[in-house]
Amino acid sequence: MLRRMAPDRLPTLLVVDDERNIRRTLRLVLESEQYQVLDAESAEQGLALLESQAVDCVLLDLKLPGLSGLDALARLQDAAAPGETTVPVIVISGHGTVTDAVQATRLGAFDFLEKPLDRERVMIAVRNALRQRRAETEVGRLRHEVSGRFAMIGKSPAMQPLFAQIAKVAPTRARVLITGDSGTGKELVARAIHEHSALSQGPFVKVNCAAIPPELIESELFGHEKGAFTGAISRKRGLFEVADGGTLMMDEIGDMSLAAQAKVLRVLQTGELTRVGGERPVRVDVRVVAATNKDLQREVAEGRFREDLYFRLNVVTLHSPPLRARLDDLPEMVEHFVADFCRANGFRTKQVDPAVFERLRRHDWPGNVRELKNVIERAVIMSDDTIRVEDLPALFAEAPGAGPTLGLGLDLDLDLGRLPNRTLREFKDEVERAFLLRRLKEHDWNISRTAAALGIERTNLHKKIKAFDLQRD
Repeated sequence: MLRRMAPDRLPTLLVVDDERNIRRTLRLVLESEQYQVLDAESAEQGLALLESQAVDCVLLDLKLPGLSGLDALARLQDAAAPGETTVPVIVISGHGTVTDAVQATRLGAFDFLEKPLDRERVMIAVRNALRQRRAETEVGRLRHEVSGRFAMIGKSPAMQPLFAQIAKVAPTRARVLITGDSGTGKELVARAIHEHSALSQGPFVKVNCAAIPPELIESELFGHEKGAFTGAISRKRGLFEVADGGTLMMDEIGDMSLAAQAKVLRVLQTGELTRVGGERPVRVDVRVVAATNKDLQREVAEGRFREDLYFRLNVVTLHSPPLRARLDDLPEMVEHFVADFCRANGFRTKQVDPAVFERLRRHDWPGNVRELKNVIERAVIMSDDTIRVEDLPALFAEAPGAGPTLGLGLDLDLDLGRLPNRTLREFKDEVERAFLLRRLKEHDWNISRTAAALGIERTNLHKKIKAFDLQRD
């Protein structure tokens, strides 16, 4: 009864009227405009046709023998599944009253036409109804696509506590701090919190605090007035205002300057902000979800993050586990990404050789889920009907007689003789430094390609190059 409008066929209209001449006249008019037309002489017959046929619009008489038009309209609404749109119904009547029109509108009628019918008025109503039908179908398709794109996948023991925590905290207004390595899907956690909250109909806005230069962060978050600084040619709303009535995800919040932190704290305390160059406060109702891959407690101890802001943000902490801790989810994730990338590239869905899963499980995944997506996208593009081990990047090739790999799948230039004298932190730093250096060399020090291969942001890679003092030979 609630079938979607197929893009490869002419729109189909259903005329339900007990007057034979009305049905015949409407059929002639509508078929002359290249519509397919079905007709029924009773509401019961019309509802039966809707069950068996794909119909895009209904023209329904109110006064019918047996079941009335209003009763049929009510049944159409009751049959709609939650979140699904009904077929648009244009009500027609020879004895229409204001009461009838109001009741039909309340029951979801798209339009109300009085007899005798005017040809031009009928065609305008039909075109508008079909236009709305197409728009609703496209919105539904996009929502389905977006929900699939941002779906959280996983049944592993590492993910079950996270799902349970999201279910508890999402319906509340509590602020949430999401921790986890880069690429673990912290944005997906934030979106899940938003979609299961009372603010789900409001906007979801994400800002990467590390990607915005310090001198622009305040303007981006709080907006600015015209003339506030050179280049401010008009008033601009900040992201707090854009997210009003919804959720603002502040990613990489540990990289925000202390000055900007102070202003964020004020917004959280008062619910008001002041645009750069402005004087009057602006009220906003925003739920802030922050995310970071840093240890904020250490940042607080070392004076790089405000303690009062940390406690404001850290009402509830959720941890997004690294991919290496949830390898049981890897097959399901791979199949999901394969289907997504095949659909995006117009390929038929490809099969995955079981040997691929085994090879992927041996990898340590320093770039986490983001790295896995990059690997699978490449494999989808480079493979034939079946994705095989040889379609994976060279990183996953097993080289005979290779030196110590430390589970990373490649040789690293490490002096293993002196590593036993190091602390665990120093050992990790040594391995990460060697790993980054090898990746940079493989990509001829191209930052964008190296960051993509690692599954991290370019800004994050720049920070690591500086931290480890990596230099090109």
